[in-house]
Amino acid sequence: MKNVRKFSFRLLIFLSVLTIIGCSRGPSAEEEVYAQLEKVVTLEEVFEQQQEPLVALEQQEKEIYNEIIALSMKEFDKIVSLSKEAIAITNKRQEHLNKEKESIEAAKVAFEKTKASIDTIKEEALKKQALELYELMKGRYEAYDELYTHYQEALSEDKKLYEMFQNEDLTLDVLETQINKINEMYDKVIAANERFNDFTNKYNNSKLDFYKAAGLDVTYSQETEDTKSN
Repeated sequence: MKNVRKFSFRLLIFLSVLTIIGCSRGPSAEEEVYAQLEKVVTLEEVFEQQQEPLVALEQQEKEIYNEIIALSMKEFDKIVSLSKEAIAITNKRQEHLNKEKESIEAAKVAFEKTKASIDTIKEEALKKQALELYELMKGRYEAYDELYTHYQEALSEDKKLYEMFQNEDLTLDVLETQINKINEMYDKVIAANERFNDFTNKYNNSKLDFYKAAGLDVTYSQETEDTKSN
């Protein structure tokens, strides 16, 4: 059997550090939007922190999978042992995915509050720009929801695969059917991930453009990582 196991590209994440020059008056609508948007970045830090361990776990699981398929049925006890290790890894992946989801949901709630501040922007052109930014982020979160759903489904099927490996009567046809199903799911994960990354990049650029158009004195630092398991 060929090793056709596929793993998802990791999500891109942005970090921005911005500083507004203080002044004696109260914050403008634009400054309120800025503060709210940067709170969202902070709330997504937990999401970002899950990426490296998820990649490492995916790689560990892939190595175990490769080891399993290299064994013969004469080494069934070893197959069972490795399969149990792989299931433990899928459980750890699930834990990180749960943390990722919780972080995104908290950030989403905070982001939705920016709409009220955007509506108070007086300059129509600037308000229009802010609303476009808002729609981009909504699209980004919708893309994440799709990504999460596909990844969750793929995780479930991964676990089923390793449970199958522990069945001594497992046939090659059944095994190949399950592997093909998993590959199709990870194709969906990759497509959803690319869509999420695209929204993230567009949002990052649009946010900086909005800050500049609003006349905010900011410095902007963006760090993204495109990591994949081959």
